[in-house]
Amino acid sequence: MRLIGKRVAVLVENLYQEMEVWYPYYRLQEAGAEVEFVGPRAGVTYTSKLGYPCTSDLAAHAIDASRFDAVVVPGGYAPDLLRRDQGVLDLVHEMNEAGKIIAAICHAGWVLVSAKVLEGRTATCFAAIKDDIINAGAKYLDEEVVVDGNLVTSRTPHDLPAFCRELVALLAGHD
Repeated sequence: MRLIGKRVAVLVENLYQEMEVWYPYYRLQEAGAEVEFVGPRAGVTYTSKLGYPCTSDLAAHAIDASRFDAVVVPGGYAPDLLRRDQGVLDLVHEMNEAGKIIAAICHAGWVLVSAKVLEGRTATCFAAIKDDIINAGAKYLDEEVVVDGNLVTSRTPHDLPAFCRELVALLAGHD
């Protein structure tokens, strides 16, 4: 229970990748963290690429970075919708400015690009958005997980064990 007292937001929107929401959600809970789903609107049921439901606890625009120690941005097609929501972008940007942990996997890099948190950073992502990450000012590495300060990034669902391992370790040591 290394993460007792830690609070984590998992962003949700329609067309999310199932494994990239639920694997970190349960892994973080297992380690003792309090995990809440945050979407563009509170109380809305968002569905995954395969139709699996997830109901948001909170609306991104109604909270600020002080509420959480980390935010997880899953992939799928959801990041293309999440990055259109100013509340989501503000939350991710504020989390970065406060030095809070941002964990993004697969297409989630699109949210990092739009939240303007990649300049001068090192990151990875799904190969199809590699150019977006580079054009946002980041150095791209094709590795299962890349940790750069408060930023944890991974490429695909196959990388989830490494992604969650590094996220939990960083969160356990983060004040």
